[in-house]
Amino acid sequence: MPKAKGKTRRQKFGYNVNRKRLNRNARRKAAPKIECSHIRHAWDHAKSVRQNLAEMGLAMDPNKAVPLRKRKVKAVDVDVEERPKELVRKPYVLNDLEAEASLPEKKGNTLSRDLIDYVRYMVENHGEDYKAMARDEKNYYQDTPKQIRNKINVYKRFYPAEWQAFIDSLQKNNMEVE
Repeated sequence: MPKAKGKTRRQKFGYNVNRKRLNRNARRKAAPKIECSHIRHAWDHAKSVRQNLAEMGLAMDPNKAVPLRKRKVKAVDVDVEERPKELVRKPYVLNDLEAEASLPEKKGNTLSRDLIDYVRYMVENHGEDYKAMARDEKNYYQDTPKQIRNKINVYKRFYPAEWQAFIDSLQKNNMEVE
């Protein structure tokens, strides 16, 4: 269905727009950001992706980098032509990536401060009586005895040294009271 007459607006040229900056920003937004800092610093924007990766010693297509050998019975042995290996001009990128991959992974799991305080309070006041813990007024989430026991076991597993120090301090306090 055609538009009503006079409803379209005539396009005007924007004289105050810097076309060079507009195109540069559009190109920058269109290009994907390389997340790996080692690759990003060694990247040459004048070359293609395949050329850049080949210079760094990386493969664009893993299937072509390590081809699978087909198991066919050949009647005549023919010398297989080997492709010329591309020269690795930036081996430091590969070395940096290998060094980063060999570092041990950081343990990012931690327990919340509330859970730690909850477990310490329960053990401090009730020892190992999980039924009494379930009836405690600080049991806001109405955990069952089994759920409380699981929370205590999680705390033990995450912080074994801290747990042992806590238990030792409890036993020391019990000896002083008696």
